[in-house]
Amino acid sequence: MTQNLFPSWPDVAPHLIEVAAGRRPAETVIRGGTWVNVHTREILPNHDIAIHSGRIAFVGPDASYCTGPETAVIEAKGRYMIPGLCDAHMHIESGMLTPAEFARAVIPHGTTTMFTDPHEIANVLGLEGVRLMHDEALMQPVNIYTQMPSCAPSAPGLETTGYEISPEDVAEAMSWPGIIGLGEMMNFPGVANGDPKMLAEIAAAQRAHKTVGGHYASPDLGPEFAAYVAGGPADDHEGTCEADAIARTRQGMRSMMRLGSAWYDIESQITAVTEKGLDSRNFILCTDDCHSGTLVNDGHMNRVVRHAIACGCDPLVALQMATINTATHFGLERELGSLTPGRRADVILTSDLTDLPIELVVARGKIVAESGSIKVDCPHLAWPDHARGTVHLGHALSQSDFEIAAPTGANTVTANVIGVVENQAPTKALKAELPVQDGLVEGHGDICQIALVERHRGTGGVTNAFVSGFGYSGPMAMASTVAHDSHHMIVVGTDRAQMALAANRLAEVGGGVTIFRDGQELALVELPIAGLMSDQPATEVAAKAQKMVEAMVACGCTLNNAYMQHSLLALVVIPELRISDLGLVDVTQFKKIPVIESTP
Repeated sequence: MTQNLFPSWPDVAPHLIEVAAGRRPAETVIRGGTWVNVHTREILPNHDIAIHSGRIAFVGPDASYCTGPETAVIEAKGRYMIPGLCDAHMHIESGMLTPAEFARAVIPHGTTTMFTDPHEIANVLGLEGVRLMHDEALMQPVNIYTQMPSCAPSAPGLETTGYEISPEDVAEAMSWPGIIGLGEMMNFPGVANGDPKMLAEIAAAQRAHKTVGGHYASPDLGPEFAAYVAGGPADDHEGTCEADAIARTRQGMRSMMRLGSAWYDIESQITAVTEKGLDSRNFILCTDDCHSGTLVNDGHMNRVVRHAIACGCDPLVALQMATINTATHFGLERELGSLTPGRRADVILTSDLTDLPIELVVARGKIVAESGSIKVDCPHLAWPDHARGTVHLGHALSQSDFEIAAPTGANTVTANVIGVVENQAPTKALKAELPVQDGLVEGHGDICQIALVERHRGTGGVTNAFVSGFGYSGPMAMASTVAHDSHHMIVVGTDRAQMALAANRLAEVGGGVTIFRDGQELALVELPIAGLMSDQPATEVAAKAQKMVEAMVACGCTLNNAYMQHSLLALVVIPELRISDLGLVDVTQFKKIPVIESTP
């Protein structure tokens, strides 16, 4: 197992003590800055930070007594010194990047700590995939902690994954050096009903004194929610309104409020703090899912903090939600999250606490980025060949694989339709009257076809249904092997021949995202690692992703971050209606329902 572990506090404590006492010069001193203390919520001008062995030894008005001739001095020039930003819950794979390239993309934005749940790759490569992500994470110059995925499949009996995670897998992973806890427990009905497998996974994490991540995607805040909380999850990021945030914190959970590429859930929840006055230390900021375009063009946790401030949050409170609150939640308050002695020297210099320009980033005592440019290497793991060959269709697909037969003699049918909701993870369960032509049910107006193509075992299976909300027009199709969480292949289109072209193209390139219109490929993002990630630089992946977005628009789509909506249409643990390799799933009842409900 590859390791590049940061030295522990006991290993360097004697050095820190000597520096703080003035008996040894610091390796680095940040001089003349304004100290933002997230413990006390104070702004203290004219302070220095003395650093040794990658950790903070001293913070005070004058570090000259521990400054020697060999000490590197960084002139803060009055700028604010804030802790490196922490992302409390996120999936690296959603950036279409490996851990190394994800780190390279976010370090210039001031993110120095991430708590990652690689359940995407767990569904494709199992425990080995988790280990590969974990190992590359430990190689990076910033802190990337891994949560062991808990739910692969996310909804047993309603989907088939490439691999299944077991309680034994969870117990094994708890001994790995970079594992910080159990990933989001998405099977909330299983926990609420006392499912032995889910409880065994939670118990394995708790016996290891690790944090159990939550995922409660139901609006029901009654007995089912109470039973879920009693089962052990310590946080939740699925809240979408103020009542959700209040309910979670009242029950002792941390409310994680997210701003990802497509999820805008901070504004609707932060009023629990800004208007209701709840204790802000129980609220945490995160991204959950950010694609490469967002990372390159808009930012990462700096974007989230700025957004929270724009929503009325005090800047110091917002910073606490992205630093010390997160560290405390994961039991790392003595390790990171603040600029105080003993902590990792993860420091940002910024000239404005509201706009938050990231002017200099120090991680583990080293300058890692300045003025938007990265200054360090982010090492890559040698990914095995079998991790790059994961798209198995069984046979070349044709337009007949995407046909939906109508009942004999029907001219129209009533169909259950997945309704996409802009900027939110939940969908709507819709019903629509659809026409029949030559014995096949056709999309109509805004309603087009969606297919889930099995790609792990080469069964040749294709599940067909209907989806509304993308606005596509003309003969087109979009296919993606990023299909949370089972990560088969999602194909959405207005023309069955184009759908077959798109699916076969992804099999040819080993995974990714493609868009076809009138027989021509408009955009392609190759994601050869597990069909989820590229090990190319984020700027290159983002450029291809931008062409993908432009191609979606050219095909009539007007949704904000529609790709994220596309990729979540198979996530059978978020209401109301989803598609899986086993059929159309009503997530409010956790049962399969027919695509064609009735005929007039």
